[in-house]
Amino acid sequence: MIERMETKPRMSRIVKHNGTIYLCGQVCADATQGIKEQTETMLAKVTDLLAQAGSDKEHMLSATLYIKDMADFAVMNAVWDAWVPAGHAPARACVQASMAREALLVEISVVAAEIV
Repeated sequence: MIERMETKPRMSRIVKHNGTIYLCGQVCADATQGIKEQTETMLAKVTDLLAQAGSDKEHMLSATLYIKDMADFAVMNAVWDAWVPAGHAPARACVQASMAREALLVEISVVAAEIV
């Protein structure tokens, strides 16, 4: 069974299937902020969505990060490293990409296992 949560015409924020949780791309709460703050609020949204879906950071399977400028890579990674629980790092990719809005600096999509 596929369960879709917070579904809109273009996407669902959360999709669950066979114990796996897929989050749509998440961006910051305030795009006027710098990379550190954008990364912090983006990851806070991921934490909240994982909890809503029945998972948490320790159950992440993979994460794909999209960063506007690789000059921000070290700062983004410092926030990421502080957020990911030790010993629970997911498989991860990070690529430089154009963003949907000019002010966005970073976006993430996450796949996680449901806590059973």
